[in-house]
Amino acid sequence: MQKLSRLTPSTLLFPMALVLFEFAVYIANDMIQPGMLAVTREFGADASWVPSAMTAFLLGGAVLSWLVGPVSDRVGRRPVMLGGVVFFIAACLATFLCRSIESFTLLRVLQGMGLCFISAVGYATIQEAYEEKAAVKVTALMANVALIAPLVGPVAGAAMIEVLPWRASFVFIAVLSAIAFAGLVSSMPETVAPDRAREPLGKMLTDYVQVFSNRRFVASALCIPLLALPMLGWIALSPLMLVENAGLTTLQYGLCQIPVFGSLILGNLLLVRVADRWPLGHSVKVGSVPVIGGMLLMSAGTLLTNHDAVFLVTGMCLMALGEGLAFAVLYRFALMASPVAKGTVSAAMTIISMVAYAAGIEALKHAWLAAGVAGFAVLALVISVVFRLVSRPLVKVAMAERETGGNVAADAA
Repeated sequence: MQKLSRLTPSTLLFPMALVLFEFAVYIANDMIQPGMLAVTREFGADASWVPSAMTAFLLGGAVLSWLVGPVSDRVGRRPVMLGGVVFFIAACLATFLCRSIESFTLLRVLQGMGLCFISAVGYATIQEAYEEKAAVKVTALMANVALIAPLVGPVAGAAMIEVLPWRASFVFIAVLSAIAFAGLVSSMPETVAPDRAREPLGKMLTDYVQVFSNRRFVASALCIPLLALPMLGWIALSPLMLVENAGLTTLQYGLCQIPVFGSLILGNLLLVRVADRWPLGHSVKVGSVPVIGGMLLMSAGTLLTNHDAVFLVTGMCLMALGEGLAFAVLYRFALMASPVAKGTVSAAMTIISMVAYAAGIEALKHAWLAAGVAGFAVLALVISVVFRLVSRPLVKVAMAERETGGNVAADAA
């Protein structure tokens, strides 16, 4: 198929439908959190099950990616993606069948599997359907919509639980997903070539061996969690750092999230604006400056002053701006670092990211437990420095290939 280079209302229908489904899957986690106490009361379960719902959902997002990507390489992106949306809708509506906290938790795992179809199939299709710079811009624009979920999800869930049963949240999510399904049916392209579709599934192990033995791919894929870990650590630990340590109220804590997420959105929008003007990869170099600068400011401020909240928020705002400028480009570079079919490569990226995220968040948590806010800030700085050291030569090579007209691995696949 001919790749799309211009972003028009018609060419954006597919990513709009995909990001609506992504939004629906994300708020399936965020909206139910305020209602989890109502869930445990109905099932007569202990409140300790409340965080288990989120753990189960994230587990679902990790368990299926290894299979979904390679299957879509063989049978096509459209049938796998559309089947995944139908599966997710069914999993949402199945909450009406739950009669115990155990069955509800199992259902959360099934609902979390919706994440696998987004990362291993949906985003791979975006990269294949659009020309390189257009794909980067689309990815950056989609990230902005996805970022709305953690902001509006808990508020919407809390408001809904006041007037409706907790299962109504899943009905709302299923309706959103059904709208996304209709959009995907009408607009999603098929990017898998017929000869690729005939490859046997038994070749999957060989493909994964080829992907993971590619050192350039592994290093490129690691750049993504290295860049994002300080932000994920912030999301996980900021309630403790700002409310428990800094003494802010819950409302003040919520207000502190606005400039941080706003900076991330601003970085994505700036990337869309400069993507056609700068060589692809230059925004990663530029974005590294506020990433390192923000973490330096945060570390120095928390070590040398008593104004932890001010330096935490300011440092994270700078870091988030740099992440917005760099993330979509790094995703493209990693996906194109291997000649293997993109569903498999995307699934491998998800596996690497999930392992790195789990290890990194645990490390940041223990740094905070051992040395407080300063421990978190210093480790976040170290992670960002490692990101800079790893990404710099990879970006230099990728930019050189594009300047000389060298073939990128993905384009040859």
